[in-house]
Amino acid sequence: MLRTLVGLVAVAAVSVASAAARPAAKTRSVTGFSDTAETVMGTLTAPPSRHFLTRIRNGKMGGVLLLGNGWLTRHTAATVTAQLQQAACTRGEPLLIAVDQEGGMVRRLAWAPPAEAPAYMSSPSVANSQAAGAAAALRSVGIDIDFAPVVDTPGAAGNFLGSRAFSHSRTWNARMARAFVGGLQTNGVAAAAKHFPGLGLASGNTDHGRIVIRAAAWKLRQGLLPFQSAVHAGTKLVMLSTAVYPKLDGSKRPAAFSSTIVNGLLRKQLGFEGVTVTDSLTAPAAVRIPHTATRAMLAGSDLLIFGAESASELGYSTLLADKAGSLRLQNRITQAATRIRALKDWLAAHGGPVCSG
Repeated sequence: MLRTLVGLVAVAAVSVASAAARPAAKTRSVTGFSDTAETVMGTLTAPPSRHFLTRIRNGKMGGVLLLGNGWLTRHTAATVTAQLQQAACTRGEPLLIAVDQEGGMVRRLAWAPPAEAPAYMSSPSVANSQAAGAAAALRSVGIDIDFAPVVDTPGAAGNFLGSRAFSHSRTWNARMARAFVGGLQTNGVAAAAKHFPGLGLASGNTDHGRIVIRAAAWKLRQGLLPFQSAVHAGTKLVMLSTAVYPKLDGSKRPAAFSSTIVNGLLRKQLGFEGVTVTDSLTAPAAVRIPHTATRAMLAGSDLLIFGAESASELGYSTLLADKAGSLRLQNRITQAATRIRALKDWLAAHGGPVCSG
């Protein structure tokens, strides 16, 4: 779940395995973006403005999330991704381009699978097939990451996630998570299990207010099973919630800002080695934290999503300014960028975007 606003990206001629609008290419350039730029992702809800493309050509962003419903026709999606990657490759490094293609009501590409909402997928084989169809559609228009599946386990029928969650059973959700991740990644699109460590017990949407989940630690840990299944299935990304979990981290920081949750639960306990990506850092609980980008990065968030272009610009400049006086931040940014480049290498090996030259 991310706000529908604007944000970011990076740079020249690219290639993707299929179809629409990406020229052939060779190996990914080693010049590329700075480490700082690699960690910044913003959003588009319409074709990019001149200012947006200039920021890409200047190498100030490493990825873009396409948001909003109705504007991403097959033709428009292919045209926009080609335009973004062409701008990015003037810097010698392709972008990460992502959408929320969960199924049902959260489907940025209305013409593409999954037509069914997760709650109505009747079996792991159906989830796998729906995800495979989504991957084929995304790849055909130059999109390489699906911010799905939702693997939260709602604790009550009134949970705001509704049909976005597979079920109220953590064991069933674990099976469905594995199947959905496999359907995407076998077909060359990176999956992102969300929203760690879970929004199943949330009282509301984190996009609309500061949400504090006061459940006991043992109950929250029960909800980790589907995330563990997604990690075992090899999910390339895990999205971090911006809810607060006092029983998991007494500092009362949102999960994306909690080293205890990111490095303790996710990396050490679950063994996740891929890219951590924040939910929107323009969410109410995030924007109240000073030096938002820096604090999220130091806590273990690798890829930072900003729901407004002004926020992504501020996030990038904040990281640049703060790292000048902090070896710890410099090292964290390098670590995050290394993981992100490994993801790009995986995508390139599976027919994803690379810059020629």
